Amino acid sequence: MMYIKDSYCISPQKTLTDKGISEYTQHEEIKYYAIEPDYSKFIPNSILRRMGKSVRMGVGAGLHVLPPSTPIDGILMASSNGAIEDCFKFLNQIITYNEGTLTPTHFVQGTPNAPAGQLALMSKSTGYNITHVSSGLAFEGALLDAILLMEEKVVNTVLLGAVEELSECHYVVHDKINHFKKEGVDANLLLESSTEGTVYGEGAVSFIFSSTPTESGVRIVDVGQILFPDQDEIIKRIIHFLDKNNFTPQDIDAVVVGLCGDTRYDHRYIHLINEMFNDQWIYTFKNLVGEYPTSAAFATWMSDQLLKGNPLPKEVEFRTSKKQIKRILIYNHYFDQCHGIILMEK
Repeated sequence: MMYIKDSYCISPQKTLTDKGISEYTQHEEIKYYAIEPDYSKFIPNSILRRMGKSVRMGVGAGLHVLPPSTPIDGILMASSNGAIEDCFKFLNQIITYNEGTLTPTHFVQGTPNAPAGQLALMSKSTGYNITHVSSGLAFEGALLDAILLMEEKVVNTVLLGAVEELSECHYVVHDKINHFKKEGVDANLLLESSTEGTVYGEGAVSFIFSSTPTESGVRIVDVGQILFPDQDEIIKRIIHFLDKNNFTPQDIDAVVVGLCGDTRYDHRYIHLINEMFNDQWIYTFKNLVGEYPTSAAFATWMSDQLLKGNPLPKEVEFRTSKKQIKRILIYNHYFDQCHGIILMEK
């Protein structure tokens, strides 16, 4: 169990104030690009101009929450694809220059651990430093890692972040296996879509987690991971997950699900809602930010805002309830392969 001390989010929505989402940004295209801050306010220009987008977003979000004087005990990042654009640029250079003299920038910035390494250098942090790259469970893996470190009293305060960039090369690969829509769709109609595929998103989220209670009192209770389950196994695993933490489905006030408008996979969420959660608030988030491997990080940030009472657009309300929200279950999967569960409460 760990407490959220601070958070910051870069996303396709206007989330740069950490006061919820007061103004909804409606997308109508297939690709949801992040709305980025003015990095020059906290990243020196000499470093900034060498950064690719993924590194820029990950470092920018991380520096925003790093305490100026209090040292942290570790940095954990989640990024399934890392700085994939810089990686492709480096690979193309190998061909272009026939394996001759290559510029090192794209190689250094193109590795998945580049944001965590850059954050450590800029903050002079010499503690635990790791990047989780386990596809659609990278963020859940980082959360679980942090929880275990705190339970073993190895760390007290950590920076934990997630970042993915929208890559044209990555898009082409996934488009060939019909992971994305063939035509743009109004975000307000995305979840009513009757076609295969979803929309492509990107973003970065950073949290400061503490082992001791914080002012907001919002905490991560537990994290679960499931690979390639069938529908019955999902229900059983979530019931077991709640029972392990001494809760029943009735103890959950709100459920945040990863509905994305893909007719092949959204039935997982609908079946779960109908079978287990009949009178809870149901929230969505991919109609705001699109699909990407660590989108659960945005769902966690959004749930933190809900528990703090900060505003969110009505577009995230899939079903309303009279329950007062004190406990939230996040259930998300990445193309029905990697299924993650996160339990939060205040």
